[in-house]
Amino acid sequence: MTDRSYMLIDLFSVEALDTRLQAPLDEKKREQIKARATEPRWRTPEFYFYAANFVVFVPLMFIIAHNATSSSSPNYSKFEHLLSPSWFGTKVDNSDAQYRGFRDPFPLLVALIGVHQAARRMCPVYISRIQFDAIFGVLLLFVLHGFHALKVLSLLAINFYIGVNTSRPYALTWVFGVACLFANELSGGYPLGKISPYLGFLETFGGVIPRWEVFFKCTMLRMVSFNVDRLEAIEKKPGIGDASNPELQRVSTPHPASQYDFVTYLGYCLYSPLLIAGPIIGAHDYISQAHHRLPSIDPKRTLLYAIRFAVCFLTMEFVLHYTHVVAMQQTRAWEGQTSAEITMIGFFSLVVIWLKLMIPWRFFRLWSLIDGIDPPENMVRCVANNYSALSFWRSWHRSYNRWVVRYLYIPLGGSSRPLVNALIVFTFVALWHDIQLRLFAWGWLVVIFVMPEMLATMAFPQKKWHTKPIYRHLCALGAVGNIWMMMIANLVGFAVGLEGIKAMLYDMLTTARGLQTAILCSSLLFVGSQVMFEVREREHRAGIDLRC
Repeated sequence: MTDRSYMLIDLFSVEALDTRLQAPLDEKKREQIKARATEPRWRTPEFYFYAANFVVFVPLMFIIAHNATSSSSPNYSKFEHLLSPSWFGTKVDNSDAQYRGFRDPFPLLVALIGVHQAARRMCPVYISRIQFDAIFGVLLLFVLHGFHALKVLSLLAINFYIGVNTSRPYALTWVFGVACLFANELSGGYPLGKISPYLGFLETFGGVIPRWEVFFKCTMLRMVSFNVDRLEAIEKKPGIGDASNPELQRVSTPHPASQYDFVTYLGYCLYSPLLIAGPIIGAHDYISQAHHRLPSIDPKRTLLYAIRFAVCFLTMEFVLHYTHVVAMQQTRAWEGQTSAEITMIGFFSLVVIWLKLMIPWRFFRLWSLIDGIDPPENMVRCVANNYSALSFWRSWHRSYNRWVVRYLYIPLGGSSRPLVNALIVFTFVALWHDIQLRLFAWGWLVVIFVMPEMLATMAFPQKKWHTKPIYRHLCALGAVGNIWMMMIANLVGFAVGLEGIKAMLYDMLTTARGLQTAILCSSLLFVGSQVMFEVREREHRAGIDLRC
């Protein structure tokens, strides 16, 4: 490879994405990881064959999705009204409300970073960083939600009272947090007009985003984190003393209890760069970084991260301009489409879901890096670089996964009751996302689909089988089944729903053409899994083991 090739690989490596993903500081641990790595297979006949498959079939996948959703599609008239004109003379699929809420005001969000940084540098020297975060956070809250900001501040005050003045703060914090999710959703954000017609006029001052309850979900996580971390500080609970993992020390080590006051609480819960949709950072971690700037806050690293963000943003623009899968799945306009077309519509729907979540997360993390706070990266792997259901949840919304493990899974007993705790965790995850039956079905499907992988891992333990040449291919076969199940679960929960999955599976299982599609797709997934294995082996050779 040329030097430029290596530079490109380094730019898009996990090491460059987040320092938390680099090799451990402990040399012994690094060498143990390297010792498990295999010799590179990139320049072998087997992987040249895989490369040929990538060159032929990856563009073909895009072409199928493009043709199935273009103006030549017989169903185009059913979803054309959801498309918008663009600068490029073609129509853009801007029909996803969640991503449209980020894409349309994007220039204003960039300007907001400038305002925030200017205010940070102009603030008086007698105002601490945390005090500034609290003041700016409250002001931004009123800009975003108008009068509704008082509702958010009221819930924050109640939660702080629970953490300070009750005998069972942990349990009551969780009860209050979950109750807020239900009450906010079922009441529609407590509309005052329904309480009293004399108060309805206050709702007209709704701010830029009147639906405050949607964004409160992330605030609820921070509320739980602060109360639990404050309780650890009061009980003087020791952190996890692993000098080779400063990240683990920082997120688990309490500070003096006096630092967990109401101003710090507001500064943490309303920290502007992460307020709207940023990665989740624990209270211990926030307080630590507010007082001590991390070495990872480096202008060069931040610039590289900004370049990666720009590449992802432009990739999303390309996909939205040339595949209109969101508009098609919203109108359920796949009648008469082949199983290959429905499969690619479903696949690119997942690509759009991945991008529409990753892009805002990376934007707000970039803002936080510019501001001097380094939160965890949320998206470690590309959506098409996952073969394990268990590992998938370690890399998708990584900061949320770490939050769930620390504040819910471990307190429930962790791996001592894996299936029961997994069911509870994924039920909460579905509830946290939205109180809808299809998302509960998604959460339960995930738990069910994890079971075959767990059983296969028990039947073919890595310590016993990893030296056998056939083991890698057995794992690839298992990965094919895993990927199919993960695609089905996520398509049900977030894309085409049960109706779309039924249409896809019916065609695949009852027609010769559909069966051919299933076999071809499974063969390509087998090839893709082998490449995914090798990507991770490259990381192992560098002493990195992300377990995802």
